[in-house]
This record gives sequence, C-alpha cells and structure tokens, in this order.
Amino acid sequence: MKTTISLIKADIGSSPGHVTVYEPLMTLAEELMEKAKDENTITDFLVFNAGDDTELLMTHNKGVDNAEIHKLAWDTFMKLGTEARNIGLYGAGQDLLKDTFSGNVKGMGPGCAEMEIEERPAEPILVFAMDKTEPGAFNYPIFQMFANPFNTAGLIIDPKLHDGFNFSVMDVFKNKFLDLSCPNEMYDLLALVGAPSKYVIKHVYSKNPELGIAASISTDKLALIAGKYVGKDDPVAIVRSQSGFPAVGEIVEAFTLGHLVSGWMRGSHRGPLMPVPLEYSQCVRFDGPPRVVGLGFQLKNGKIIGAVDLFDDLSFDSTREKCNEIAEYMRRHGPFEPGRLPLSEMEYTTLPDVLKKFEGRFRE
Repeated sequence: MKTTISLIKADIGSSPGHVTVYEPLMTLAEELMEKAKDENTITDFLVFNAGDDTELLMTHNKGVDNAEIHKLAWDTFMKLGTEARNIGLYGAGQDLLKDTFSGNVKGMGPGCAEMEIEERPAEPILVFAMDKTEPGAFNYPIFQMFANPFNTAGLIIDPKLHDGFNFSVMDVFKNKFLDLSCPNEMYDLLALVGAPSKYVIKHVYSKNPELGIAASISTDKLALIAGKYVGKDDPVAIVRSQSGFPAVGEIVEAFTLGHLVSGWMRGSHRGPLMPVPLEYSQCVRFDGPPRVVGLGFQLKNGKIIGAVDLFDDLSFDSTREKCNEIAEYMRRHGPFEPGRLPLSEMEYTTLPDVLKKFEGRFRE
C-alpha cells in the first residue's frame, strides 16, 4: 500500500530563551494530532522536539504537498504559537512568517520533509531533526549514508546497493535543482554539496524503480523567506533503511564525526553537530552546541510501530565527548573566524553600522 510520511517542524516558542519546547505545548500538540487521527485526517503520528523546535511526524494516504495535511500542521503551530504568546514564551510564533495559510507550509516558515512510498513487507524508517543549524548540515551525513563505501559497506558488498543512488541537489538561492548519479558523478556531487550554505541535498532515490525514494530533507532557509534573520532553519530528514537501502547501523554511523556546521549562537558560529537522545536535545551551552536527534520505527499500513530513540546508545558517548572538546576549541576563537562565520554567512552583523560610522576615515 502507498503511505505518505510527513515531518513538519516549527519553532513556536521556547523556555528559557532558545533552550527547549515547553512541555505543556508538546501535550497540546499531541492532543491536536490525536484529534486529527480520530477524524481520519492522518493515520498515525509522533510529536517530539529537537531543542526549541516542535516536530510533527504524521503518516497518511494523501500524498506529498497535500493541503489538508499541511493545514493541519499550520493550524497546530498557530495554536501553539498563540498559547506561547499568552504565557510569555520566548520567540513565540518565530517560524510562522505568514498570517494566512495558502495551501502549503513551504515558504511560510515551517520546515518540511515528505515522501510517498509503496510499503515493503518490512519498512524501517528513520527520521532526524537538527537544532541550531542550517539545511546543508545534512549534506555530510546523507552523502556518507548513500555514497561513501567507507561508511556504508553495503555499497560494496550488497548487490542491491552496488549500483549507487541518485541525488537531487538544490541551489537554495536560485531555487533550482540538479540531479546527479553516484558513484559516476560523485566528484561533481562533492564539488557542490561541500558548500552546504548554497547547495543542499533535497532527495535521494534508489536506482531500482521499484524502491523509489530513499531520503527527503527540508531545505527552507528562513532568512531568504523573511528577508531578515528570524532564527536558524533547523532541518529535518526522513530516511528509508534495509533491503535495498543502507542498514540502520550504516545510517546512524554517518553521525559519528561530530562534523562542523553553521549556526549555534545567534546563527553566526561554527560548531560540532552532536547526536543526542531526546532527553538531551535541549541547547544550553552558547545556545548549543548544535544537536541532532533521531527516531527509528517500523511502518506497517501507515502505523508507526516500535519507535526507538536512536542516539540513546552508549556507543555515541565518545562522539559526544569529542563534540564537547571541539566546542571548547571553537569557542576559544571568540569573535574571530572560523569560530565566527564569514561575513557573507552571518545571520547577525553590526558591520554595516561600523562601516557607516567610519566613513571617510579609511585612507589610501
């Protein structure tokens, strides 16, 4: 049967500052999702958070970009944002950039990753959500999962993976897409996605037409939508696993580096991406360091079966220790690059005011 998986997120207010979602708002979101399930708008759902972002994971049979599903998410976020304002939470409704729903949450602030699949007899699904970073932060782990045999052994030893995968890459500034095939166009892919502030992996597809889509990643950049800094993009991703796709262990292995990403404090610093269990997704130190959480489950007839907190695992302790060491090192740079982002990527900057103040004082 065909099932659609929709993962839609928004920062609708947090406490204190940008640390974490207020628990009663999570409860309210669950009540609204349960009501939608009772009304058969959705088949199943999970509500969770990544730092200060509320994540709505929904399954249904309405296809991607469905207006009813997107309106459900939008209305939920609007109600949460209203309550956040009423109780004085910080950044209430921050990601809700429009006043009126226009048929799709894309371009309205919330991030969205979706895929419609033909369910296999056993369908393992993994979802990931990041906080305090940009959509391109997924470039490195998605490349590792689907193109790097040093991470994913199945690319070498599993006949079902050996032909590689196709990547859809988005130029986030021009809103254009390029399709590349790996391994034969791997170097071209790396030339682009190695610049994650401009080129972002949007989708990955199996070369087996019976399997179809392998991964979907949100790519909205809030600053480009709003015309000013309103918060980091905090992307989400959906990844299929096993039997023609990378194994669960190969997928989570892609997060063991603690690779450097843009974001962190005021969206203007580089820091290590730390994989954490849901319990520790709150971002405190310098509003970070940037976090990623992951959930895995089996999908059957649209039902979410046996959800597991993927990074609640002792084997990630060494990665978390390394991330803390990297965070300490990067913080010692203070206002100097590369701890601070280059001016072209800064979300906040006083440079225009500084330069205006010193007009006429620069000399040859």
